Amino acid sequence: MQYLSTRDKTLRLSAAEAIKMGLSRDGGLFTPVHFPTLGSLDLNTLCGLSYQRRAAYIMGKYVEHFRPEELNIFAARAYGPEKFDHPDVAPLHRMDGNTWCLELWHGPTSAFKDMALQMLPQLISASLRITGEEKAACILVATSGDTGKAAMEGFADVDQTKILVFYPEKGVSEIQKLQMVTQGGGNVGVCAVKGNFDDAQNGVKRIFSDPAIREELAGRGCFLSSANSINWGRILPQIVYYISAYCDLLNAKEIKLGQKVNYCVPTGNFGNILACYYAKRMGLPVGKLICASNRNDVLTDFIRTGVYDRNRPFHTTMSPSMDILISSNLERLIFDLSGGDDELVRSYMDQLARTGRYEIGGEMKERLQELFYGGFCGEEETAASIGMLYQYGYLIDPHTAVAAKVLTDYRHETGDKTPAIFVSTASPYKFCDSVLSAIGETPAEDSVERIAQMEAVTGTAAPARLAALKGKTPRFGQVTERENMERVVLEFLK
Repeated sequence: MQYLSTRDKTLRLSAAEAIKMGLSRDGGLFTPVHFPTLGSLDLNTLCGLSYQRRAAYIMGKYVEHFRPEELNIFAARAYGPEKFDHPDVAPLHRMDGNTWCLELWHGPTSAFKDMALQMLPQLISASLRITGEEKAACILVATSGDTGKAAMEGFADVDQTKILVFYPEKGVSEIQKLQMVTQGGGNVGVCAVKGNFDDAQNGVKRIFSDPAIREELAGRGCFLSSANSINWGRILPQIVYYISAYCDLLNAKEIKLGQKVNYCVPTGNFGNILACYYAKRMGLPVGKLICASNRNDVLTDFIRTGVYDRNRPFHTTMSPSMDILISSNLERLIFDLSGGDDELVRSYMDQLARTGRYEIGGEMKERLQELFYGGFCGEEETAASIGMLYQYGYLIDPHTAVAAKVLTDYRHETGDKTPAIFVSTASPYKFCDSVLSAIGETPAEDSVERIAQMEAVTGTAAPARLAALKGKTPRFGQVTERENMERVVLEFLK
């Protein structure tokens, strides 16, 4: 399997090269030349496997030079019981007769990013070996809350790597921030950016495309790579849990082989729902792809109108991982919907950079709306969604609440009774203040004390690693202007 850039399809790389680089030097994103087929025989085989074996089986279809036994070892390490607190890794919680919640937060940082970022360090390490790379990989990360901690957890003290995370100074929850600034590891660094996530993400992209920085780092024995979902090695493991969830429904005899299932995914950077789209492209019987946004509803408008316009107010919400106005992974979808038209993609991305907007039409727009439904959820609705499901005995975080509400809206609007899965992307204990308020409680002043408060109020148990944050001393406190991110990188890599 080869990979090409969304902005230059004449550029062809192996899987190992694409994963090692992270982002194409022309600013494009690597995408597979074609999608492997997932047929009925594959699904029947996968139904009889553990999550770890499913991951190795599915990823093996995309990566050459990675031996099957090697992928099985990687998956066992990434998703074993020492990392994940549930034997199913990504369990389904039944809500009613035709609705399930896919819980993706049972990993070490209590967020869905663990599903990819426990695997990515192993894929990058193997890619360095396969390509004969002797330089150290410097992993640059822009995070809206969860990616940063999950990436540092995965890469901490991994040989031949260093990792530097940028997060918006006032755009993450207190627990998310505490998780990051207390991270251990001799090869990790964290820096807050004065601005929002888009500022941090644009800064990282700017650094990647700067030839002077690349040359400087090469002289220091380093090269840049990424742990954000712009890296194909992040998207690939995410395809797995959509296929695995379908297999779990088959095993439970909730659906029949070939029956369609709708998936509702809360998303900001479009990577999570893109992985579901790729599973559909492989042949998974996915019905509607329901894209759930918060008040930052740029994706909702794009799906409904064909116009992508980031020129709008930026809202800081109780679901901060979705507070994004530039959805990087949408570029991969546009490339696929256009039939691989790299010139058109370059034109759209140039328009976005210059004017903040672009518009698709014709068959591309029709295909987009055939595949996707876009909906959004405001702050009051998010809180009400948390409160409503809590009354039924199920505690969720704000991002999951957005997905639950948008799925309800979709069903009311369309009358579609297709079995559906909505995706839960974080433990409610990562957002105790919002969750406690939504269920009628007054949150304690201290963010860590809220964890014990929520345990006492709800009778549920916090993930052990979140509870262990109490008393931890921050290691990092650096803050930078967005214009100075390059300087931070160079100082980190002295």
